[in-house]
Amino acid sequence: MIAFQYNKTSLQHLEKQLKMRQRTLPIIKSKESALRVEVKKCKDEMELHDEEYARLLEQYRDLFVLWNEFNPSLVKTGKLSIGRKKVAGVMVPVLEDAEFVVAPYSLFGSPKWFADGIELLKKMAMTAISRDLLNRKLRLLEVARKKTTQKVNLFEKVQIPGYQDAIRKIKRFMEDEENLSKSSQKILKSLLEQREEVTV
Repeated sequence: MIAFQYNKTSLQHLEKQLKMRQRTLPIIKSKESALRVEVKKCKDEMELHDEEYARLLEQYRDLFVLWNEFNPSLVKTGKLSIGRKKVAGVMVPVLEDAEFVVAPYSLFGSPKWFADGIELLKKMAMTAISRDLLNRKLRLLEVARKKTTQKVNLFEKVQIPGYQDAIRKIKRFMEDEENLSKSSQKILKSLLEQREEVTV
């Protein structure tokens, strides 16, 4: 419900508020549209990461018997460098770099596949880290899209019609007041004319 008074000042204020919302609405709609596109892109990207992870996991399973010989402490996740990037007006996390620490091991005393195993573990870890960041990005984008959609609905369905209705009511009231004023002036004028005729 929009609070207003039946006067020119209130009318001007409401007209200003209405114009501001009418100018802002296309911008907000555009942002909502951009966020929808980004959410879709992010979901598609997550799907690709899931497929890649499933493929890597299949490779891991193919070597399952050999993994008993592998020392899992050989590979550890090192420093992760996570930056921030603006996507459709929302700051989201972005993986800039990931370091892995590979413990020294004997190239001659270890099976030949250890090097491939280490690379496979690195790829799996990178895919999992990237997927986690994509998930965070998706949550941030979805929250922003939801808020933007709510704002679009608020402007379109509540505020703009509310201001238009309030402006219409004030204008009608002012027109009625003006008509009453003109009518009373006419009545007063005709009364004065009648008195003049009587006194003459």
